[in-house]
Amino acid sequence: MKRPPASLYAFATLIAALIGAACTTTVPETGRRQLNFLDPAQEASLGLTEFQKMKQTLNISTDPGQNALVQRVGARLSKVMPVPNAEWEFVVFDDPTPNAFALPGGKVGVHTGLFKVSQNEAGLAAVIGHEVAHVVARHSGERLSRNVLAGAAVAGAGYALNKDGRNGALPTAALGAGALLATRAFSREQELEADRMGAIFMARAGYDPREALSLWQRFAVWRQANSAGGTTPPFLSTHPLDERRISELQYYLPEAIAEYKG
Repeated sequence: MKRPPASLYAFATLIAALIGAACTTTVPETGRRQLNFLDPAQEASLGLTEFQKMKQTLNISTDPGQNALVQRVGARLSKVMPVPNAEWEFVVFDDPTPNAFALPGGKVGVHTGLFKVSQNEAGLAAVIGHEVAHVVARHSGERLSRNVLAGAAVAGAGYALNKDGRNGALPTAALGAGALLATRAFSREQELEADRMGAIFMARAGYDPREALSLWQRFAVWRQANSAGGTTPPFLSTHPLDERRISELQYYLPEAIAEYKG
């Protein structure tokens, strides 16, 4: 089979660049420019579908105290978090891991294990604010868009390195590894951005944003007490190290405190 000309690779690269330029948006609160191919309505539809599956397959908690607390925090936060056409729903899942998540469309899940670390209403608001900040910033669509471009770039470079019978397997593998590390690094930056935005949202909802700092400090203690076999090297982790997360939040905390009217 005849190989496509090298000019095809250059053309594909140009098209990718033009698409990227046409699909840039601005993240609220931080003003960062981002690349996102997905339409917000598409993201919301995917989120609604996935959340429905979760409710059908995962155990939902019936604890009245925990459910009441989550609904109270969710009601306050949902008034200040800009999620267009949100169908807000806050569900407590019976899961011992200290975690929470938010999906496009206003769907939020909280694990029962989170209450051990959040400890109070403001701590819970910090976690939910952080998770919904990912939705407000459209981080999932941004990651997908960047992964698509990274994959296309590696594939195109692989073709260029391997054409005409040359053995470019090693350079191609190196490019792929570089793309993976870049994606993980970008994921860490998204986490820090969500920390910053989440503190602002909880402050607007009437929660003291300084509690966000206390929350991440408690998470650091929990992680140290529950780590098994060491920790993932920082450059391979999708989440920033606790000390960097705390340091970054301390730096941006004044802008959240300025929003606090409590």
